[in-house]
Amino acid sequence: MTDTPKTLDLAYEAGSILLENGAEISRVEETMRRIASHYGVEDESFFVLSNGIMATGKDYARSKFIPIKSASLDKVVAVNQLSREVEQGRYTLEQLDQQLKAIRAMKAKPAWEQILASAVGSAAFCIIFGGGFMDCVASFIAGLVLWVFMLFVGSRRLSRIVGNATGGLLATLLCIGMYRLGLGDHLSNMIIGAIIPLIPGVPFTNGIRDMANEDYIAGVTRLLDALLTFFCIALGVALAFMFDGNVFGSMPVLGGLTADPQTAGFAIQLVAAFLGTVSFAALFGVPRRYYFDAGFCGTMGWLLYLVLSRYTSMSPVEVIFCATALVTLTALFQSIGRKCPITVFLICGIFPLVPGAGIFWTSYNIVSNQLPEALHTGFAALKATVAIAFGILAIMEINSGNRIGKWFGKRK
Repeated sequence: MTDTPKTLDLAYEAGSILLENGAEISRVEETMRRIASHYGVEDESFFVLSNGIMATGKDYARSKFIPIKSASLDKVVAVNQLSREVEQGRYTLEQLDQQLKAIRAMKAKPAWEQILASAVGSAAFCIIFGGGFMDCVASFIAGLVLWVFMLFVGSRRLSRIVGNATGGLLATLLCIGMYRLGLGDHLSNMIIGAIIPLIPGVPFTNGIRDMANEDYIAGVTRLLDALLTFFCIALGVALAFMFDGNVFGSMPVLGGLTADPQTAGFAIQLVAAFLGTVSFAALFGVPRRYYFDAGFCGTMGWLLYLVLSRYTSMSPVEVIFCATALVTLTALFQSIGRKCPITVFLICGIFPLVPGAGIFWTSYNIVSNQLPEALHTGFAALKATVAIAFGILAIMEINSGNRIGKWFGKRK
């Protein structure tokens, strides 16, 4: 006999874990329906938003507010795998309950790994954006201190808005301080690398995917959350420059991004892209067995970006669109081959293309009273964001109805 309330409770719990830890809306709904259907509950109705789930069934109704928080993609992978094993008949309801409790109790990556990932990621992205080796060292130090602050102060004692603004302030002040002491040659590159760990990759990418799946309410909510985080980071950067200007009488004069010839070669750039992507895989809680896959995905996108930007006359928007499409396609193939949610590879792989430089330059130009330049850099960042969105949407549309996955199944 079907235990409808118990079944729907467990389906609800699985969906809650997914939504809390960075899964897209379509995956949450699909997983809940898969579990309910396997145990014989066919008249259920699930409605999922970016921060809440509502479920109804025969003599059953439940809703829950789920606040937006940091991602832990290892739990998304675990629940996804569990739901497939449920379909294979491996678990009773009691065993499924125990498995879900074990997944919810999974610990985050150790603090040392997250701190090291932030430091390495900051250094790697400093190189990606044209910094030299000494700039890379400065970004490494700033990224390390930043994540110590975010782990032990920002995430525990501050709201997300204040935490991100304070993190941007701290990272920028550290870079300015090291620059004034003679460590590093290109301040802009140093700061851009240092603030990269704060970039909201999960809500940004999932917001685009939700829009592609016609979940417009969830998509807009997540994109607004990402936009708010961008604004908070920019505010922190601006406050740091204002503070420095008041202390020293004038702000450092920056002439734009520079490409250091020491780090401009393809080999160094691709190594930096790989290490930077792997670092974000660690920060987002990706299982370690997928680190290489995530790094490969990001490296492929950055390789195409370098080739197109250096050897063709394509505009930056066209280049970012093509590189994003390749990242998405690579993540899709990896998802099929590894039987793992595409989110694991896509969120990390897209990071080398995210317009982090635009946040910095817009903030700097505003506080230095260069409003035309601020509008220009802000609009350029917006165009890059739109190019990323359409690059993801294009591949998702091609794969509508899992066409590529079905094609691979036939080939096998």
